[in-house]
Amino acid sequence: MKKMLLHTCCAPCAIYVVQELAKEYDLALYYYNPNIHPADEYQKRLDEIIKWSKKRDIKLIEAEYNVEDWFKEIKGLEEESEGGSRCFVCYEMRMRETAQYAKDNGYDIFSTTMSISPHKKADKLNEIGNKLKEEIGVDYLEADWKKNDGFKIACKLSKEEKFYRQDYCGCTFSIRNKEDAIR
Repeated sequence: MKKMLLHTCCAPCAIYVVQELAKEYDLALYYYNPNIHPADEYQKRLDEIIKWSKKRDIKLIEAEYNVEDWFKEIKGLEEESEGGSRCFVCYEMRMRETAQYAKDNGYDIFSTTMSISPHKKADKLNEIGNKLKEEIGVDYLEADWKKNDGFKIACKLSKEEKFYRQDYCGCTFSIRNKEDAIR
């Protein structure tokens, strides 16, 4: 089996993707999410994925939680709308770190769980993944996990596991957008 490093942002996004990929790959999860705010939200998501990955006996690697680097990356994009260029910079930052770790640590291929979300643009994620494949030199698995009811299945599995499920993407700006939508 090929060794895959799978970037994940949370257990609810990982559960279905891991179920499918474990059939074909020797998986390790990579938790790199400096975008998640506040720190206690980051910790809730991390605790959930730690607990679940231990239960499933799946290796989990936690990268450094460096919020300052994330703010540097998105500088000037603070007022962008949710799902736009700020998000694309965030996708690339997290996927680049995953691809580089995969290359440096002997993984054959990398991917991300982010495309399970109906709020994430799978075509953009795949464009970034393929660019990183060429730049860094590690294979990338294209996916749109929300297709074929993937998101619905993930929600069902998450409910069965009684996962903590957040109600915003993760960054401070997505909190703002959530609050604006409520008003």
